[in-house]
Amino acid sequence: MTPISTRLHGKLDYLLGILLILSPWIFNFSQGKAATWIPMILGAVMILYSFCTHYEAGALKIFYMRTHLVFDIVSGIFLAVSPLVFRFYNNVYTPHLWLGIGLVVTALLTSARPYARKNPHGDMTKYAHHIPKQYQS
Repeated sequence: MTPISTRLHGKLDYLLGILLILSPWIFNFSQGKAATWIPMILGAVMILYSFCTHYEAGALKIFYMRTHLVFDIVSGIFLAVSPLVFRFYNNVYTPHLWLGIGLVVTALLTSARPYARKNPHGDMTKYAHHIPKQYQS
C-alpha cells in the first residue's frame, strides 16, 4: 500500500506547480537565467499535465496516473540535476535539489490507482465505475 492517495497527490501537484513557478522569488534567485526559468517552466508544465491526468484533480483525463507519475519522476530528476547540467550550482542549487527530490519521493509514494478508495463496507464496488478498465482487477 502506498501512503499517498491520488486525491492528495492531485492537490500537491497544483501546489507544487505554483511553488515552482514562484520559487525564484520565494528563494531569491530571480536573475532571469536558467536557474530562474527551469523551475518556472517545470511548474507550468506540471500544472498542465496534472490538468490532463485521469485522476480526481484532472479535468481532461488524457494521461493515465502511471504516466503522470513517470512525468513527475523525470521532472524531479531533471530539476535536481539542473544546477549541474546548466552550470549554475555556484549561484543556487538548494531549491532545485530539494524540490526535485521531493517531487521524485512524492511520485514514488503515490498510488498509481486513481479512485481506489474503500467504501465503509471494505470493498471498492461503490467506486468501480470511476476506475479505468486497465486498473480494474
